[in-house]
Amino acid sequence: MMSRPLARTYEPVPPESFENVKEGLRQVMGELRRRLGVRLTLDESNSRVLIEAEGEGDAANVLRARDIVRAIAIGFSPQDALQLLDEDYVLVVVDVRQAVGDKENHLRRVLGRVIGENGRARRTLEEITGTRIVVNDRGLVGIIGDYERSQIAKHGVELLVQGRMHATVYRRLESMMRELKRRESTELWFSKKGEGSQTS
Repeated sequence: MMSRPLARTYEPVPPESFENVKEGLRQVMGELRRRLGVRLTLDESNSRVLIEAEGEGDAANVLRARDIVRAIAIGFSPQDALQLLDEDYVLVVVDVRQAVGDKENHLRRVLGRVIGENGRARRTLEEITGTRIVVNDRGLVGIIGDYERSQIAKHGVELLVQGRMHATVYRRLESMMRELKRRESTELWFSKKGEGSQTS
């Protein structure tokens, strides 16, 4: 009888942030093992993390654990990264370098637009969309939230990267969130109405 191959993957970690990532991962290893049946092995010499299912573990859990490792590597706190244990939550990553190139001054200026003065733009995006957002100095913007809200936040980040005015971006996102909430309340109403007709 052939044994099933272990579900496993590697997640690279920038060497300069490996120590910080290692500390964050130590805080979540037990939770990932308990909730997902996944083991993390820190491979410092190759600056990566091995993520593998224990026993007959689920490959989907390995991928979810990979997203948690990736979130911590981007700069999320372990507590924020653990929100990804919820199946409704996703990690979205925007690589600002793809839009603006690697010129350090230009990249820093564009990231500054996404962060805003004293972090105000980032916080406003979070408040409007109900997501968590991290901007790191490698040009990555990480977003954690449910799928719809994360996509709206991503749209906002992309508009800021393109140079749109902050107030214009906020108004656009508020409009998108109103539409999303209207759609969600309509879906909830129809699902409750359907439940009521089944019990009659």
